[in-house]
Amino acid sequence: MTLAYAVLGVAFVGLIAYALFGGADFGGGIWDLLAGGTERGRAARDRVENSIGPVWEANHVWLIFVLVVLWTGFSGGFAAAVTTLYIPLTFAAFGVIARGAAFAYRKSVGSLRMRRFFGAVFALSSLVTPFFFGAVVGGVASGRVPPRIAGGDVVTSWANPTSVLGGILAVLVCAYLAAVFLCGDARRDGEHELAEAFRRRALASAVVTGVVGLAGIAVLRADAPMLFDGLTGRGLPAVLLSVVAGLAALGLLLTRRYIAARLTSALAVTAILVGWAAGQYPYLLPPSLTVEQAATGHSTLLALLVALCVGTVVLVPSLVFLYTLFQRPPYGFEHPNRSSPRTAGPQ
Repeated sequence: MTLAYAVLGVAFVGLIAYALFGGADFGGGIWDLLAGGTERGRAARDRVENSIGPVWEANHVWLIFVLVVLWTGFSGGFAAAVTTLYIPLTFAAFGVIARGAAFAYRKSVGSLRMRRFFGAVFALSSLVTPFFFGAVVGGVASGRVPPRIAGGDVVTSWANPTSVLGGILAVLVCAYLAAVFLCGDARRDGEHELAEAFRRRALASAVVTGVVGLAGIAVLRADAPMLFDGLTGRGLPAVLLSVVAGLAALGLLLTRRYIAARLTSALAVTAILVGWAAGQYPYLLPPSLTVEQAATGHSTLLALLVALCVGTVVLVPSLVFLYTLFQRPPYGFEHPNRSSPRTAGPQ
């Protein structure tokens, strides 16, 4: 493995972490949007807020991490991508900002009208932001970003069939991950009716995601043949692993084994991302700019890799502690709706 691939591999791990944790975060906002009216959706919205509240800011650390590595280690390819895809990236950035502000303000305002306004901003931003991120990935993966500054069409580079497919799949995956995570959180806190509701949503979103993914095969074959060949060639083992893990997650959801369902769902998403990377290899910007060509000088990559290793020692244990800390029920907590052990589902 060369130094360029080592640095890019670390960035790719950060991308996977953002897809899983940030994706579940966005998905919580999507279910907030679909929860229903003020009274009917109150319980679901409270569950979403309680689950993502302690960690939503930390999830975006992964996005910042990926961006910093790319503009430092692969500045030419990064500049080409952001100057061609600046429209969806701008929408995604505004979505992240508006979503965070609305999530914070919704809890602090006293007026019902303003709470509804900020709630709508939070929920809609949670929907459109992953769509535009997915559109960006589709534009890069389908070869619509030439390796030069502002070299691609600023509209068709992201408004195309592959990008639309990528955006839709990003939204569906976020909704699915959030529903799976919320099942376990709701049952942990004794909210068994909510756990059942989110289980049904997880199953439904999994089925819809699978149907869209199958339909997307035809889209990729017609619109992005190079990516299609890569996914059905070098990336095929990872794609098959994603299918197997997804089916296993469905079975675990049906039997209410939510912790295991989280792990297999995360594996399914990780595997499809690995399949995309394998299918695109060796290009950073297909079909012409390879990873080695896009990499900066040896000394910059080496310094960056050393900094990443040192930072990982501090960052990863801190985030692991944060995530695990808020997965534990409060000490001595007994939710008023908690079922007795006799009626509780399997763990």
